[in-house]
Amino acid sequence: MTKELLAYFCGDWIPIEQCKVSMDDRGLKLGDAVFEVERTFNFEPFDLDGHLDRLFRSLKVVRIDPGLSRNEIRDLSYEAVTRNKHLIDPGGDMNIRQVITRGRAASITDNVPPTVYIAAYPLNTNSYAHLYDEGAHVVFPRTRSYHPDSLDPKVKHTSRMNFVLAELESSDVDPHSWPVLLDLEGNISEGTGFNFWIVSDGVIRTAGDRALLQGISRNNIIKIAQELDIPVVQEEIQLYDAYNADEAFVSGTSNCILPVSKLDNRPLDGETPGPIVKRLLAAWSEKVGVDIVGQAQRLAGS
Repeated sequence: MTKELLAYFCGDWIPIEQCKVSMDDRGLKLGDAVFEVERTFNFEPFDLDGHLDRLFRSLKVVRIDPGLSRNEIRDLSYEAVTRNKHLIDPGGDMNIRQVITRGRAASITDNVPPTVYIAAYPLNTNSYAHLYDEGAHVVFPRTRSYHPDSLDPKVKHTSRMNFVLAELESSDVDPHSWPVLLDLEGNISEGTGFNFWIVSDGVIRTAGDRALLQGISRNNIIKIAQELDIPVVQEEIQLYDAYNADEAFVSGTSNCILPVSKLDNRPLDGETPGPIVKRLLAAWSEKVGVDIVGQAQRLAGS
C-alpha cells in the first residue's frame, strides 16, 4: 500500500516513497524543522485547527516561513486524506503528518525555499491496542526534558535526541515501556510524544505546560473532564505522587488515552483501566462517533 500513497512534497503530489530530502537539508542536519501529527475519525481530521494553530506558533518561534498560508496547509491536509482514503481497509482511519524544514541552506541567513511535506497514511494500532486492557508500563529514565530556557518544549520541533536517549534508557528496563521524562527540578514533565496523567481521590492531575508540549489531546481531555464534572488540576507532580496514584494514563494523538498499570515496575493498585479512564474513553468515543478501543483492537487483530 505504501507505494500507492500520495503525499504533497514541495509543491507536487508524488508517491510517498519518492519524498526525499537532500543530505544538506537543515531539517536533517540540525533538526531545524517543526512538525505536526493528527488522526482522523471516520476520515474526518480531529481538531485539525488546534494542531495547525500549534504548528504556526512553532513556525513563528523558530522563524521559518512555510511559503503557504494556514488555510492552504489546512486544505492540503484534507486533500491528503481525500487522495488516499480509498486505500484504507473498511473500519480504518488515518494519520496526517506535516513537516516543514528551513530547507537546503548552508547558513541561517540563506534565503532558500523551505521543505514542506504533508501526508496521510493508515492508522496503525499494533503497538498499543492491547494496552487498553493490560495497561502501559511507564518508566522514568535518567535523561531530562529540555528546560524552556534552553529549548522551549512548547515548540513541536524535531530536535529530539533527549527523547531517543530516554527511550534507550527506558528500554533497558522494559523493551515495551513508555518513557516519561522529569524536568531539571525532578518534577514529571512529559513522555516521548505523549502527556502523562495521574488520578488521586477522584481528581485528575497533570503537569503544567511551562516545560512540556501543549498537547492537543491534553487540551481535549481537560475539556471532556470538565463536561463530565471531573476536576482537573495542573501542578507540579513528583514521583512520590505518581507511585501513590489511584490511576495513571497517557494521552496522544493516535491512541487518545491509554491506561497505565505499572510505574518503574511498581504495579498500581486497582483495576486496569480504572473508572476515570473508562469514563474519559467512553466520552471521547461518543464525541467522535467511533469506539476508540474497539477500533484499535480490531485493526490490530486482537
